[in-house]
Amino acid sequence: MELYGIKIPAFEAPELDGGFLPAIRFNRAYLAGAKKPMAVVVERSRNQLAVYESRIYGTPSFLEADAFYVERLVKTLLWMKGGFRVTVYGDEAVYEAVKIAYSDKGARAFDKKFMERVYERPFEVLYGGAYDARPKANEQSEPLGGHLDGCRIGFDAGGSDRKVSAVIDGETVFSEEVVWHPKTQSDPQYHFDGIVTAFRAAAAHMPRVDAIGVSSAGVYVDNRTMVASLFLKVPEDAFEKHVKDIYVRAAKQIGDVPLVVANDGDVTALAGSMGLNAKGVLGIAMGTSEAAGFIDQQGNVTGWLNELAFAPVDFQQNAPEDEWSLDCGCGVKYFSQDAVNRLAPLAGIPLEESLSPAEKLKAVQALMEASDERAARVYRTIGCYLAHTLAHYHALYACSYVLLLGRVMSGKGGELLLSTAKEVLEKDYPELTGKLTVELPDEKARRVGQSVAAASLPKTAK
Repeated sequence: MELYGIKIPAFEAPELDGGFLPAIRFNRAYLAGAKKPMAVVVERSRNQLAVYESRIYGTPSFLEADAFYVERLVKTLLWMKGGFRVTVYGDEAVYEAVKIAYSDKGARAFDKKFMERVYERPFEVLYGGAYDARPKANEQSEPLGGHLDGCRIGFDAGGSDRKVSAVIDGETVFSEEVVWHPKTQSDPQYHFDGIVTAFRAAAAHMPRVDAIGVSSAGVYVDNRTMVASLFLKVPEDAFEKHVKDIYVRAAKQIGDVPLVVANDGDVTALAGSMGLNAKGVLGIAMGTSEAAGFIDQQGNVTGWLNELAFAPVDFQQNAPEDEWSLDCGCGVKYFSQDAVNRLAPLAGIPLEESLSPAEKLKAVQALMEASDERAARVYRTIGCYLAHTLAHYHALYACSYVLLLGRVMSGKGGELLLSTAKEVLEKDYPELTGKLTVELPDEKARRVGQSVAAASLPKTAK
């Protein structure tokens, strides 16, 4: 396999997608011949700087390969860590290519606008000069959750159901799961009423409420909703007026108590860290989309976006396109119900177009439970995707554990997916043996569910 003049050595390919080109395989092959040092610096809030040092070829004949490598690197860093300013050091030609891509009319215009919305300031790409002029990294992490004293509400806002728990001194005294449809509702009152109803249901089972913790898909800053797919259909003006502070207003209906709203990926990782009593945990939930969160080797959250659904994992030129970002080869198409539904027809499974994405997933899962070989091919393919991508994630996060959750991981399909991933990891990435543990949550980890982990987010006022 070859791309932009870079020859990629053979690797285990997914059976339903022979053209798949894992990011890690291209990167390794590219860097094997790259000698010119360069750096990408991504700046986010509180003057935090993520500094990624790498190498390029730096010659006219490899300019296309250099531009591709650095653009994919910038894209990955932005969705992993977040930022409003990218500065390239070491090569002006590569800088120019990145600047064009991340302009208002460039290929990455969606990413530019997304980051502007999150950080509420213009996004820019700058040239910092020589490689030696690069700054030192300035990153901060902080503890999150683990507080189980008192009477707490834990709320988990999913795309197809919402869960709430009442927790007293670490013990769940009430838990409820209710189907709702937030992604199809344009009136934010629907969302607000659903959240308040859940809060009140939990509060009714405790003598008082000392704190409220919320796990919700999206990006949150100071408990404010910056971007979230749960409110996809809400018009922009209504979002600004009624959604940004929706959890703050809902909590006020219960009382003036501490509130913490966190990305569901981070809460997933927190639940795994608490249940496993481990650090360096990357949590990946494969459901409506791909949600991720990370607890670092100090047991802290990083404040990174961890929106791996939009990070590129497949570098083949005809990779599937994400309808929202209009980019190709991103995680959402490989590690969510979209992946199952995309691969099913390739395996010979007809899916009725009238079915919702969730219903299509259930149809494939039912075939898998019946040991249908067509469904098995789907899950083996995703398992192979996952192995190559976990090696890529490990290079980025230096994680020790990966905890896999979500509807795609349920039942026989999830078990086959995991076993396939482990087999490919052992074959193609033996250097990770003993360094990376990949598991479904066992009974010990399940002890701390998502809503219970959410309940532990705030410190009480005591």
